[in-house]
Amino acid sequence: MNPLIITQMAALETRLRQLVQSDVEFIELISENLLDAGGKRARPQLVFLAARALGLQDPREVDYAAVIELLHSASLLHDDLIDDADTRRGKETAFKHYGNVVSVMSGDYLLSRLMMLLADFGADAGHFVRLIGNTSRTICEGEVLQFQVAALGTYSIANYFSIITGKTASLAAAATRGAAMLAKSDLQTQDALETFGLEYGRAFQIQDDILDLMSDEQTLGKPIGGDLREGKATLPVLYLLENNNQEARDILERRAAHTGDIARMRQLVIEAKTDEEARLEMRRRCNNAVVALEILPISPARSALEALATRESERVA
Repeated sequence: MNPLIITQMAALETRLRQLVQSDVEFIELISENLLDAGGKRARPQLVFLAARALGLQDPREVDYAAVIELLHSASLLHDDLIDDADTRRGKETAFKHYGNVVSVMSGDYLLSRLMMLLADFGADAGHFVRLIGNTSRTICEGEVLQFQVAALGTYSIANYFSIITGKTASLAAAATRGAAMLAKSDLQTQDALETFGLEYGRAFQIQDDILDLMSDEQTLGKPIGGDLREGKATLPVLYLLENNNQEARDILERRAAHTGDIARMRQLVIEAKTDEEARLEMRRRCNNAVVALEILPISPARSALEALATRESERVA
């Protein structure tokens, strides 16, 4: 964790534990388990680093970071149900353990908690409710579009970027733009921070998608090819489809149901070098993110944000 934000991250953990308390045991258990498996808290880190880069001194930044993390956690509960996922970061998913109703309603509970937080933002509440409401809408649209594309076979690069912008990049953008709003930054700076979040989020998801096919189970910590088995066309595969590779389309449309399908798709990608093409696009997005930060004064926090983007090309899991 970056030493610039250790104090804020510790305060966030305490705040999250307060927010997920409930008299209903199942809700509290699900919420706490999800937070315990929360990984690196990447999105709240964006809030705090952007806040430091902007010189923000506002106690609401911890609550705003909590809003971002609660929205992320709620989306995970719903996403696992949609994907029929057995595990989340090595643990049994909530809906597998507690059932669909409890899992969905627990996700809705987290959404209600973040709305109550935003209501306490005083005169600025409306602006933040609008930002988070629009982000929630975009996340939902990305999830449904992904399901729609897999169901109808309407695979395209345009649809892919709409999906990853909705599912991943929009929340990163809300994290960084929200910090700029708290800092009372001008619209140009707010737009620049939003651009950073969008491009960093897109780069992150492209790299995730590449690793899902091109990594190995030991490094990744889970079976590879999960996207193919769910009918999701990621960027290396989409480049194959653009080149009218019928074999790749057949594997995708049958959701890698045949023995050896994932290994064969990987071979097709390597032969056509579409993984390299996808990595070039990912690096372009990383560079866009770094360029967007040039509006900010040079500082350790700005450098930390730049490093998050540039490190994506080296991430292996």
